[in-house]
Amino acid sequence: MSKRPRRNHAPSFKAKVALDALKGDQTIVELAERYQVHPNQITAWKKQLLAYAEEVFSKDRQPDQGPDIKNLHAKIGQLSMENDFLASALGRIGDASAKR
Repeated sequence: MSKRPRRNHAPSFKAKVALDALKGDQTIVELAERYQVHPNQITAWKKQLLAYAEEVFSKDRQPDQGPDIKNLHAKIGQLSMENDFLASALGRIGDASAKR
């Protein structure tokens, strides 16, 4: 018997299943059969939803900020300089005039 490959569920799917579990219209086992997910997974998603629900409505929440573009450009410049230096150093190694 081969194992089923691991599935990655989208956050929207997890939220939908967790909300259905919170409604209580169906049992966890019924939801597990309906969505083809293990009952323990539904219970875990439900607990996560309840644990982080307060953060959704908090006013102190920081919006997701992307990476700092200035720092990324500086890192690209540094890596570019290192690549140029190493390429020239590697070129010198192959020369006949290089010390051995």
